[in-house]
Amino acid sequence: MAAPNPRPRGDDAETADIVGPPKATTAGGAILAAQASPAARAATSDDHPDSHQHRDVSGGWLRPAVFGAMDGLVTNVSLIAGVGGGGASQRTIVLTGLAGLAAGAFSMAAGEFVSVSSQNELVASEVEKERLELKHNPHGEQVELAAMYKMRGVEPELADEVARQLSRHPEEALRIHVREELGVDHQDLPSPYTAAAASLATFAIGALIPLLPYLLRFPSLVASVILAAIAAFVGGGTVARITARPFWRGALRQLALAALAAALTYGIGRLVGGHL
Repeated sequence: MAAPNPRPRGDDAETADIVGPPKATTAGGAILAAQASPAARAATSDDHPDSHQHRDVSGGWLRPAVFGAMDGLVTNVSLIAGVGGGGASQRTIVLTGLAGLAAGAFSMAAGEFVSVSSQNELVASEVEKERLELKHNPHGEQVELAAMYKMRGVEPELADEVARQLSRHPEEALRIHVREELGVDHQDLPSPYTAAAASLATFAIGALIPLLPYLLRFPSLVASVILAAIAAFVGGGTVARITARPFWRGALRQLALAALAAALTYGIGRLVGGHL
């Protein structure tokens, strides 16, 4: 008869007491699993192929890409509608559209780069403050971490033990404190270069769409507006699907906003153009 497995000793025994049996769902196990590093979570997912997977939501590309594409589309169709409504020539419309494309794309890219860089620098500053606190007041930070878990409903003894074990590893303790107190993971911040590139490229693509009829020797304001409306409808619906929302809701919302902007600038162009 095989001898039973010996009980883990030392730190392994303490971890086993907290996490419990491999298939058991305990508060301590949930805490440790939630605080695991991305690599550890990936390894766990590989061990359990039925685990669900999440898409990357922190890479910093989706928001500027969507914002850039929709902004480029709405900005340029509005410019073209306004200038066209004022009776401008084809040459003037094309020049206006290309200038709006270039100016808007570079402006969006610069704004995204500065915005994301500034946000990351602010996070780095707060992380450094937390690092100094962990260095000069480790016990106080451990008590603070345990208090956070207690507020979430973890039993006091278990919360104290989890906080004690996690505090043995300075970098991991820092990551946990930053996430709990600032709501971010300082090791997984969005890239300002990714945000800037996504914004520049998608703004240019969106702004090019209403210009296509004029660039293809088919100078029709109606064709430009129809093409932009189709792009707004498809783009809004696609974004809705990416974010698991109904296609029609996102499509109609984006179409309505683009139509409103184009109608307003067209009206201004007609009003101003008639008095010049």
